[in-house]
Amino acid sequence: MNGSAMRAIGVERFGGPEVLELKEIERPQPGPGELLVRVVCAGTNPVDAKLRQFGGGRRVTAPVVLGYDVSGIVEAVGPGVTRFRPGDEVYYMLEVFGRQLGAYAEYNVVPEAIVARKPAALSHEEAAAVPLACGTAWEGIVRRLKVQPGETVLVHAGAGGVGSFAVQLAKACGARVIASAGPANQETLRSLGVDVAVDYTQQDPVEVALEETGGQGVDAVFDAVGGELIARSIRATKPFGRMATILDPAGSLDRLAMKNLTLFGILITPDATRLEEMGRLIGQGKLRPLVDKVYPLEQVQEAHRRLDTGHGRGKMVLRVAP
Repeated sequence: MNGSAMRAIGVERFGGPEVLELKEIERPQPGPGELLVRVVCAGTNPVDAKLRQFGGGRRVTAPVVLGYDVSGIVEAVGPGVTRFRPGDEVYYMLEVFGRQLGAYAEYNVVPEAIVARKPAALSHEEAAAVPLACGTAWEGIVRRLKVQPGETVLVHAGAGGVGSFAVQLAKACGARVIASAGPANQETLRSLGVDVAVDYTQQDPVEVALEETGGQGVDAVFDAVGGELIARSIRATKPFGRMATILDPAGSLDRLAMKNLTLFGILITPDATRLEEMGRLIGQGKLRPLVDKVYPLEQVQEAHRRLDTGHGRGKMVLRVAP
């Protein structure tokens, strides 16, 4: 490999995991206000698999390098950079849409403004699991739902990449948490501090939420599943309650207005302040990433096969640096 080249996982056409191919491409250079980061680890997310399969219309076109979570080391800085210097360990989330060079590569160029210092308590493998998934949970639990001490929160898919962070954040806010997961992840829910763990193959989380609140309903609902779960959860939410979903809801939302409920849809964008706030909770031991498995970059297809199942415990991470 020559000095200006780097390894990357390219997508030339959209489709199954087999379209992810290891390639050698030109290494980017930082411009004004930008950092060149040597990627140590890259996080994987369900959105990666969706874009790999279907593309993103005009916003994500092939050829493209996917991946939106980075933990790495600053290699070089462009003119005007003031907050970082070579050798600093950083982590960040990239813009999902309109970007052709993502995290599945040995180097990445990123605006200084959206980067934060990697939490010292985390390895690169752990830090790469945080920005997009924890950021989504943070946006829902902390910024939109504004969960308060003593409230009861229902989290759908509490053992997944986003849900596991939502559970921890709700607990850190002082809430009582009811969360659902499959039978294999009940112990995971308990290890995260869930007050009531629901096996959705045996019980209806909506019915459990009603029972656990004496029929009054929960104060807030966080949904990481999609489909009709938000619509079905309306009856388990108390009047003037709040709901948040990271996927478009389906089904009838007729009773939303009758109960004066607020429904938030969440699609996050890069935010260094949010990364710093999450980093403080991580440093206090109140928040930890749940890393299911770490794959070498060359095994990205296997990681995507796991993503395609839609059932996981925590996050899968790619180790990019050899």
